[in-house]
Amino acid sequence: MKRTLPGEIWRVDFGLAAKVRPALILSEYPADDELALLVVIPHTTAVRGNRWELALPKPFLKPGVFHLQQIQPLPLVRFDVRLGALTPDEFSRVRQALIRVLNLQV
Repeated sequence: MKRTLPGEIWRVDFGLAAKVRPALILSEYPADDELALLVVIPHTTAVRGNRWELALPKPFLKPGVFHLQQIQPLPLVRFDVRLGALTPDEFSRVRQALIRVLNLQV
């Protein structure tokens, strides 16, 4: 697998009844002495309009949202292909949204 970077969007096999979908990578690529996992936020087209959803339209994604409540680690072997990446401003919006919904303000 190619090395990944935070802010990239990859097609990922979530292992749930043929749920292969885009996911936003949050974490750095793991070092050799770390678990072979990446922390991601899945993209979904099932929009509910709640505070956990963040819309960041990209031409390579179907209309939908990143679902902030579904942050999860996934093994590297589940990552298929890089679809694209967020801009630094868009990735900053993700970080700010996570701070808000996870109540991480200091």
